[in-house]
Formats: sequence, C-alpha cells, structure tokens
Amino acid sequence: MRAFDPTPLYRATVGFDRIADMLDRVLSNEVAEPTYPPYNIEKTGEHAYRISLAVAGFTADELNVEVKENALVIAARKAEEREERTYLHRGIATRAFERRFQLADHVKVTGATHADGMLHIDLAREIPEALKPRRIEIAKGKALTDRTVEATAA
Repeated sequence: MRAFDPTPLYRATVGFDRIADMLDRVLSNEVAEPTYPPYNIEKTGEHAYRISLAVAGFTADELNVEVKENALVIAARKAEEREERTYLHRGIATRAFERRFQLADHVKVTGATHADGMLHIDLAREIPEALKPRRIEIAKGKALTDRTVEATAA
C-alpha cells in the first residue's frame, strides 16, 4: 500500500498539519502496529467512549495511564518476581508494553478502572460553550432601519 501524500492538503489549508501528519502515520507501512495487548474501542454514548485493554497478569500498580499532547499513553511493566518459579508452560504474556491512542480535540479521560484482567478507560468529548451552536436574534425591520440611518449620518 502506498503512503499518503499530504502535500495537496498543506497547499490548500492552514493549521491542519497535525491531521495530515496523523493520516500519514496511520497509512504508512514503515512502522508495524503492535498487537499486544488486545483492546476494544467502543462508543458508550453520544459523546462518550471506552477503551478496554486485556491486561491479564498485571496489577493496577504495574499499569500507568497518562495523557500528554493529545495522546493517551498506556504503559505496563511487570514487577520483578521475588520467588523463583518453574513453568511447564507459560502462556500468559506479561511483557512490558506501551500503547498510544491519539485523542481528538476536546476529548478528555474521565476515569480508569482495573478489574478481572481488564483495564477500562472512559473518555468524553466536552465541547466548550464557545463552540456550541447558539441562536442569533434577528432584528425587526424598524430597528435595523434606525441603525442604518445613524451609521450613514455619522
């Protein structure tokens, strides 16, 4: 698959370079996307989302969730085992990982829970009042005529 060429987007827009860079990263084949740990992304409401990661074998203390520069970063590192164990079969992967999710503008992490081997991270889109639609009052004919006469007289 061919990489996305954002050049036309740069020529025709201003301030969308972050989106073009993100599209280029997503569509490029240079970096293989990690598959561990498996995860789900679900829409739980009109402006609510949940990311669920299967983190069997990790305790809540071994997991780290943080948001930096519009990216949700989830990392885990297993603590050193103090007792020596002999495994006949070891099928539960507890290797360290770091998983990144790019967040859209105004998407905030509202909480994280760890239960039954699953890490659930809840997110919500919080649209600022200034960006919400608002109704504009329409002036009636006479009021508009008075303002026009005052403006031309000055």
